[in-house]
Amino acid sequence: MARIAFILLTHKDPQGVIDQARRLTATGDYVSIHFDKRAPAGMFQQIKQALGDHPGVAFAQKRLKCGWGEWSLVAATLEALRAAEAAFPQATHFYMLSGDCMPIKSGEFARNFLDDEECDYIESFDFFESDWIKTGFKEERLIYRHWFNERTQKWLFYTSYDLQKRFDLTRAVPKDIQVMIGSQWWCLRRQTIEAILELIRRRPEIVRFFSTTWIPDETFFQTLVAHVVPKTQIRTRTLTFLIFTDYGMPVTFYNDHYDLLLRQDYLFARKISPEALELRARLGALWQTTGQNFPIAAEGRRLFSFLTGRGRIGRRFAPRFWETDGSLGNDRVAHIIVAKKWHVAKRLTAAARRHTDIPAVDYLFNEEEAHLPEMGGVESSLGKRQRHRRALVKLLFDQFGAERLAFCVDPSALSLITDFDNDRSEVRILFIDCRFDDDYVRGHMGRVGLVADDAPQAQIESLLPIVRRDLQHEAERLKEAGFTHLSIISETAGPAKNAEALAGFFKIPADSARILAETPHLFDD
Repeated sequence: MARIAFILLTHKDPQGVIDQARRLTATGDYVSIHFDKRAPAGMFQQIKQALGDHPGVAFAQKRLKCGWGEWSLVAATLEALRAAEAAFPQATHFYMLSGDCMPIKSGEFARNFLDDEECDYIESFDFFESDWIKTGFKEERLIYRHWFNERTQKWLFYTSYDLQKRFDLTRAVPKDIQVMIGSQWWCLRRQTIEAILELIRRRPEIVRFFSTTWIPDETFFQTLVAHVVPKTQIRTRTLTFLIFTDYGMPVTFYNDHYDLLLRQDYLFARKISPEALELRARLGALWQTTGQNFPIAAEGRRLFSFLTGRGRIGRRFAPRFWETDGSLGNDRVAHIIVAKKWHVAKRLTAAARRHTDIPAVDYLFNEEEAHLPEMGGVESSLGKRQRHRRALVKLLFDQFGAERLAFCVDPSALSLITDFDNDRSEVRILFIDCRFDDDYVRGHMGRVGLVADDAPQAQIESLLPIVRRDLQHEAERLKEAGFTHLSIISETAGPAKNAEALAGFFKIPADSARILAETPHLFDD
């Protein structure tokens, strides 16, 4: 069975380090500690006094002063790794942790998980080809030498960089090494760690190169693992759950996140707030439990994106560059049916196909099957349809040989509706105003991946008012957008009023509109 040696890098909270080490070793695993030399000496002495004679705990032989983005973080990791590799010959895996990490599964679950597959877990993406780095320095991290800390020695850092750039003082990556990049939080097998330590012993130029790169904790192990391990034995993921905000800052978890954390497909999580004492106590006790089942939903990142994105919905006022290649046509009329309940809109388009001569398709930008005609392969995938949206609709007009076309759009796509409304053609919009009871909202949360089918009831209840407000906000934005030709039908308006709106929207006689308004079960869920 797997036995884990945790590589613990920390710089504060000595009692927390002591508690974490005792907790992780209580199940037969090991801990190797590097405590930042920048911290007060008394803190380290407190840890050493409490754990110095513990058979499951080792200490890095050399303590280093660590700084963000510096080689010192990798050097400290190597010191703790060497200590663990020598002290714990029974360790089968080495797992990187910080003092802010806590288990979100039991030790029993973690060991069984690692036993299931013979592989290493580390994010390892091609440095130059991937888009792992979103903004800022990319190749500059490698081809220039970085001796100074960007956060604490900003002037020296950028002056050194500017001088090297001005005089073209670049350097090459070590021969036969393909640089990879990824998260610093990994779990590696013993043979992988031994191969890495042997490689850097034989090839000191590798350490010399990485020691003056910028943020090497995102490239050093990621590169060397890919160099010594076959690709088939690398799982390009981390086993530590973490979320970053839009500003690049890690999200902190608190007491009310316990159920959410346990449902993620990870073994540990960071960052756990030091003030979240209840959460820390519950997660700490979790590691030593046995026989516990962990249903996995993995909705954490989607849930965070939804909750943080609600307040930042904006509108764009310029068309996308691919949508500026021409109008749908001055003589054409686009009838856009907007509804959150897709089944209601599709009942209406089905009725329109039966009772009018207006070609009507369904959610052509959202669903593979949308009652589209044969279009030479353009209709075969959503990706192709979404790439040139206006061109697709023009092609539909041509395929149907008609001057009028109805299609469905979700109200969340307000920018898309606005783009079409800005077209020189006549664009008429019908909003189907639906009611959302609790059952529908629960189902909606499941359909968009916000919660899993077996999500805790308390989590669902807390989200219900938020999601309902979000749906209502979509409707309000649409109504307030100022569209010239906007009609509204609803299940509370009655057939007569809905028929009047449908007659205006489709530009059809009152009798035909009445038939559409009386479509059987039109608003039923």
